[in-house]
Amino acid sequence: MPVLVITGTGTEVGKTVVTAAVAAAALSAGRSVAVLKAAQTGVGPGEPGDAAEVARLAGAVTTAELARFPDPLAPATAARRAGRAPVHPHEVAEQAAKLATEHDLVLVEGAGGLLVRFDAAGGTLADAAGLLSAPVLVVASAGLGTLNVSELTVRELRGRGLDVAGLVIGSWPARPDLASRCNLADLPDVTGVPLLGAVPAGSAALDPAGFRAAAPHWLSPRLDGTWDAEAFRVREAP
Repeated sequence: MPVLVITGTGTEVGKTVVTAAVAAAALSAGRSVAVLKAAQTGVGPGEPGDAAEVARLAGAVTTAELARFPDPLAPATAARRAGRAPVHPHEVAEQAAKLATEHDLVLVEGAGGLLVRFDAAGGTLADAAGLLSAPVLVVASAGLGTLNVSELTVRELRGRGLDVAGLVIGSWPARPDLASRCNLADLPDVTGVPLLGAVPAGSAALDPAGFRAAAPHWLSPRLDGTWDAEAFRVREAP
């Protein structure tokens, strides 16, 4: 996978921490990694954004950011309010393709959910993934409500003819409730794609060395890790 697009079922589901974990696992496997943030919102000039957070946690990655807008809104809305040019899907694809000529793996992190708009024409991260013919990793929440939005996201990707690499739970609670534990079996069942990892809640608070050492244990071998979905499901089963 020279390019992997990372989206979420919504905002605040753990996309950035999952991106950092995937980057850290790839680095530990000896691969060179670039991280592209398609559009950063809610961050002012000079402030660290999501790409910087990935680099802080994961280590020696190349980071790139196409645009940032100060309001914590959808990129199209934030660009309009700032009076700035929006990001377009073809720009995301072009930058990712350029980074892919120099790195073993390029991670493209979206903003919010899959169909959050980049521009007034309705361009989205899904359009950028289509231009790249890149697989998409979906970051989902653990608990009640995740089945519906996860299935909708995967259906949209498949309807566009895109490859869904799988799902990662972005914040697995230390004390999971019944819904979260049941979702370990139900998420792959309703979406038809594999569960490729579960990142523990609060992982971003680890020191970088601890994060990098632990990251491969949160992700499956397909993502350069050692995590076993079936063993995890059995351990957490209700």
